Amino acid sequence: MLAKTPVNETSFLDELFDRGLLIETGVDGLYGRSGLFEAIGDGFQALVSRYGAADKAEVVRFPPAMARSVFEQSGYMKSFPQLAGTVHCFCGNPADHVSLLQTIEQKGDWTEGQKASDVVLTPAACYPLYPTAAKRGDLPAEGRLYDLLSYCFRHEPSKDPARQQFFRMREYVRMGTPDQVTEFRANWLERGQKLIGDLGLPFAVDVANDPFFGRTGKMLAVNQRDQRLKFELLIPIESEENPTACLSFNYHQDHFGKTFGLTSADGEVAHTACVGFGHERVILALLKHHGTDVARWPASVRSALGL
Repeated sequence: MLAKTPVNETSFLDELFDRGLLIETGVDGLYGRSGLFEAIGDGFQALVSRYGAADKAEVVRFPPAMARSVFEQSGYMKSFPQLAGTVHCFCGNPADHVSLLQTIEQKGDWTEGQKASDVVLTPAACYPLYPTAAKRGDLPAEGRLYDLLSYCFRHEPSKDPARQQFFRMREYVRMGTPDQVTEFRANWLERGQKLIGDLGLPFAVDVANDPFFGRTGKMLAVNQRDQRLKFELLIPIESEENPTACLSFNYHQDHFGKTFGLTSADGEVAHTACVGFGHERVILALLKHHGTDVARWPASVRSALGL
């Protein structure tokens, strides 16, 4: 008897395209989003705001790009060169423009003449914040808390819809003494689990590390895990075996304080911590576990999101 030819299963990404929730652009990890997708996201952001309202965080919104000088100062290229995105521009004269057009017409590499600008793409919502906060002088005795939301870029094209190149990140960033920032992270570690529980999603919390690059990066990753500086809330989206980090809870120690000259009220180097919410990832988790027909979602979930 001849073996049956296996039927190709529709991937979750294909289903999202078919339902019009995500829109193809021809580049993996770069998608348009439908009105319904955005409405789910608006509901999620409102839920996060309700959970954080009592803390009275200072709201700051930066564009999805930042000064190259600040990016260089941050040390991002030491740890994550594989993820960085720069902005290059045409800076030539009219003759260079003619050559550029000829190269395009001949299907050549017209990007060779582009030069790096003073702008790079923001890799995480908090990066432009630290020098801005440092310019305000010493932190007050109670420290500071900021509420951020930004589009971010990381160069990791993938067919996994939860690993997008352009994505939105919501963050609460705490600055102050070690006790202040570790208490903040511990509180949000509990809040984050309750918040995701309100959305009826399965999850696990585990110690984690950032994707540091190279041999030195492996040592940094081990150190980060050993010191339990990073926790992630994981939800299965693309696979059960490799769940996706949808929330992260990070203690930076004095890294950003030293890097950007952030000082506490007592003149000591300030410590920082943050909780980050993967905007698109949570939306995708909802669509994966409750289905792409939002009208059939549990009433409690629709209520939590105001849908």
